[in-house]
Amino acid sequence: MSRKIRVIVVDDSALVRSLLSEIINRQHDMECIGTANDPLIAREMIREKDPDVITLDVEMPRMDGIDFLGRLMRLRPMPVVMISTLTERGAEVTMKALELGAVDFVAKPRVGLSSGLNELATQIVDKIRVAAVAQVRRAPAAKPADRPAQPGSAAPITPAATLLGRISTEKLICIGASTGGTEAIREVLVQMPADSPAIVITQHMPPGFTTSFAARLNGLCQITVKEATNGERILPGHAYIAPGGKQFHVARSGANYVAVVDDGPPVNRHKPSVEVLFKSAAAVVGKNAFGVMLTGMGNDGAAAMREMKDAGSYNYVQDEASCIVFGMPREAIAHGAADEVLPLTQIAPALITRLRGATDRLHHRI
Repeated sequence: MSRKIRVIVVDDSALVRSLLSEIINRQHDMECIGTANDPLIAREMIREKDPDVITLDVEMPRMDGIDFLGRLMRLRPMPVVMISTLTERGAEVTMKALELGAVDFVAKPRVGLSSGLNELATQIVDKIRVAAVAQVRRAPAAKPADRPAQPGSAAPITPAATLLGRISTEKLICIGASTGGTEAIREVLVQMPADSPAIVITQHMPPGFTTSFAARLNGLCQITVKEATNGERILPGHAYIAPGGKQFHVARSGANYVAVVDDGPPVNRHKPSVEVLFKSAAAVVGKNAFGVMLTGMGNDGAAAMREMKDAGSYNYVQDEASCIVFGMPREAIAHGAADEVLPLTQIAPALITRLRGATDRLHHRI
């Protein structure tokens, strides 16, 4: 049998440290090799014990989890699962943690901590298992001018591609992602021009976090990024993110696409599910769709992405080398759903080139 996943738990709450240790030690394939109540103790423990994964609280004494994570990912990159409180501030800080290189997060309940964490046990250990096999990268050292804005302040807008010009409003870009996806989605969206076709996105995320995710992206992109709301018209120059804990798909109303957000059951254990969004694109958008499958664990959306391709869409899949977790992209490729398999940084340029080709053909016909 292969070696157990060795985990260090970092949290200022003795109760949380005890509960997480117990949850981890109940698993046949992992063990808690130490706990620390603040990052300075954790730093020495990591140096001494060399864990495979750490779980990290956000708010702690002496140095908060975000400062510690930033230093860790620059000096000794390793898989980190954040244990965040489900609050508005918790959501903003979690987005920052994912930006710094945390693999994933678990939303810790504000009340009923003991029963709440035990209810989350399966999710916690699943995320530790994923983190243990994730490709973690060293974070670049932040120059003073590049330091990220504080939550709530205006973020710098990244230069995107020049405008596409007149393009059919029938076009729709559909993106699916899971583990590692928040940063992968950002990489694609910041490159899209202000007159991009509408973009619809499902990122596996719990309720309470997608609002913060959309707001952060909206401050970075030339397109407008928002959480999808039921019944709204899907417009060019906009990206719509599936709300956490809801299903999201597209429908037609006359000449327009509209967002459908409902409380449908989990699909492939996910809510929102990429399968639900991509299936609707295959049925409703057909050859006017572009599919994009980004980093993530599992197979959610792979079969439906093949349905999109069979209906005439053109599909891009992130390559293994640039994925945090090459699960969903691998499955999409295995289903024969990919037209192109590309490094993350090349997906938006390839998409823009193809859209420009469509614009040129449109102008030629006119």
